[in-house]
Amino acid sequence: MRIGELAELAAVPAGTIRYYESIELLDEPGRTASGYRDYSDADLERLRFIREAKASGLTLVEVASVLELKDSGEGSCEHTRALLARHIDDIDQQLEALTRARAQLVSLSQRADSLDPALCTDPHRCQVISTAGDEIT
Repeated sequence: MRIGELAELAAVPAGTIRYYESIELLDEPGRTASGYRDYSDADLERLRFIREAKASGLTLVEVASVLELKDSGEGSCEHTRALLARHIDDIDQQLEALTRARAQLVSLSQRADSLDPALCTDPHRCQVISTAGDEIT
């Protein structure tokens, strides 16, 4: 199949396919007599796997590491499990940071509700953001 058909079936742009070839995630395809790229069903399945792996949060480098194991005939489940665990840990850390940031914003918002805007006379600072000891009076 030609690149346009592959792109449509795999739901990725043709430029992405060319890029994946350039970074060797996809093998260089065969060529038709007229010089067009000629992809196989195996290329389609590999491209779908790459798309799904990226959608699950893996980077292209991580996808490549999984594919290298598969290409060499090795199992990839433990390796993939470790990659996913690392991403879960990263997300957990991001959630903790976001929870702390949210709590700080809620605190500032509550502070804003209790302040008198008429007392905000400093031309360089907002009393909502100022720390409690630096309140504008």
